Amino acid sequence: MSGTAARYLYLARHGEALPDQSGLTARGRRQAHLLGRRLRDVAFSTVHHSPLPRAVQTAGLIGEQLTNDVPLAVSELAGDYVPQVPKKDDLPAESADFLFRFLEQCTAEELAEGPVLGRQALVRFTGPVDGAEDRHELVVTHNFLIGWLVRHAMDAPRWRWLSLNHCNAALTVLRYAPGRPSSILLYNDMRHLPADLRWTGFPAELQI
Repeated sequence: MSGTAARYLYLARHGEALPDQSGLTARGRRQAHLLGRRLRDVAFSTVHHSPLPRAVQTAGLIGEQLTNDVPLAVSELAGDYVPQVPKKDDLPAESADFLFRFLEQCTAEELAEGPVLGRQALVRFTGPVDGAEDRHELVVTHNFLIGWLVRHAMDAPRWRWLSLNHCNAALTVLRYAPGRPSSILLYNDMRHLPADLRWTGFPAELQI
């Protein structure tokens, strides 16, 4: 039978990474393991992950905990890139300089290629799915893409991805149901992590 069904998109940032980004720290491996235990009984169709080592390792550790035999699929669209470059006039006047100082750290190549991937990611990962059965997909990725997808789900201004932070191995879940607005079921949820593994890498003023 043809038709459309709901997509449940689970988004997880990789675990805490080593300073050289070559993989996960011991804490990062533990974060990934605990996230996998939380997700163990979800009937995922696929675990998509970034090609970068910290995400590859996180996805592998999560996969080891899943009770179903779920394929792990590397995807450039789940990578670490700038998904959209705003014009300065699009930003609030009081924060435009701050946000643009951040973007100035990126190379011209990153600023050109990232938005192409960002648009493709929306096509690949959002919206209801064809068929009669709901689909659950996990994307192990990076902070920027999670912010971009959350912004899109809420129809927020395009630049808003810049203001969203996501913790290592935290969980966000988006739902795309036929005939309904997209919705956020969870955002930056860390209930599966003990206190010492939450907010790794974030300054104290952001830790609540």
